[in-house]
Amino acid sequence: MKRVAPLFSLLLIFVLSCTDRDDDLTAINIRIKNVSEVAYARVQVGAEDKIHENVASGEFSEYLEYEEAFRYAFIEIMAEDQTYTLQPIDFVGETPLSLGFYTYELNITESGDVILEFKVD
Repeated sequence: MKRVAPLFSLLLIFVLSCTDRDDDLTAINIRIKNVSEVAYARVQVGAEDKIHENVASGEFSEYLEYEEAFRYAFIEIMAEDQTYTLQPIDFVGETPLSLGFYTYELNITESGDVILEFKVD
């Protein structure tokens, strides 16, 4: 029993010292996933300074921090010398996202429409 107590104490300290990526959040974190068949050269999500660059087909971008965001947003994708836009009309009745990690899965249809699927990470 004397040998087990120190090991148990060390295990308890280790478990209590571990942190989760959600523990100290101060912002909403959004990344995109390119679910289309073309590479995205540039993707603007919301504000002009929220730019994801060079997101290959099937790949994720890095997370960007937002002070306020919703389940959908203004999206402008530049791919293959074309610009594709998703323009929400308004956010009336929408609840802002809480602090956390989210993914906007983005696709471009054959007709050029941008499809956004919201995911909680």
